[in-house]
Amino acid sequence: MHTLPDTLCYLNGEYGPLHEAKVSVLDRGFVFGDGIYEVIPVYGGKLFRFDEHMARLARSLAKVRIPNPHSEAEWLERCRKLVGALVERGSPDKLVYLQVTRGVAVRDHVMPQNLTPTVFMMTSVMKPPTAEQRHHGVACVSARDFRWERGDIKSISLLGNVLARQMSADHGAVETILFRDGFLTEAAACNVWVVHEGALLGPPKSEHVLEGIRYELLRELCEEEGIAFNLRPIPEADVVSADEVLLSSATKEVLPVTTLDGQAVGHGALRGKPGPVYARLFAAYQRAKLAQTI
Repeated sequence: MHTLPDTLCYLNGEYGPLHEAKVSVLDRGFVFGDGIYEVIPVYGGKLFRFDEHMARLARSLAKVRIPNPHSEAEWLERCRKLVGALVERGSPDKLVYLQVTRGVAVRDHVMPQNLTPTVFMMTSVMKPPTAEQRHHGVACVSARDFRWERGDIKSISLLGNVLARQMSADHGAVETILFRDGFLTEAAACNVWVVHEGALLGPPKSEHVLEGIRYELLRELCEEEGIAFNLRPIPEADVVSADEVLLSSATKEVLPVTTLDGQAVGHGALRGKPGPVYARLFAAYQRAKLAQTI
């Protein structure tokens, strides 16, 4: 049995110990997975790319027709209180998880009107990639993207992602890279990038791909580093033949993939090793973290 961490959380206007938080069994998040979420990294007590996370939160809420229960200032106040409580415990870098569901109602697939959304927030200590993973890169497997069609919504309905991530765990890999109709979409819990001839390429924004916060961040870092950046459809063959393959997410930041389906990624002396574009983007990412002001 897993023991819940003894940390502060926020639930529907109240702060309290996480292990004491309770929601109704008729909450539509519990019954239908009818809700959305965000995960915000915190470095040195400062929220990373907070405005961008709030913008994506608003987009997801609008797409599923749940009213945003708080203003951006109110979200910030609640995030800061939770972060402050964890900082007092001397914790290192951390994450703020926030979730909004449609609320509590008698079970019915039709969206009930005038519900009060359920708002839940908690913090946890970040578990970043190890120094060994950054030095050697990580292994991934690939699979057909069998999830639902609305990957652009950051939904709490994550069973497809859970099944995909378990496929990689079963093979001792860190992620499952997904392809739909022969083209790259994303991984179970990360965006995926490839490097061809020094340029960073990613799938175009669409309903099949969650617009990760690092989409815009990596574009900015590429501009800063003089690295070409392009979003275009990426055939599976282009991933297999890439010079480098990278993952990006809130917890992984940017991470090199050096093995895919048991085959080394890359060419020549760098085959199966982290490449130069990764090294430059990782260094630029660390500088961006230090520049946070919120």
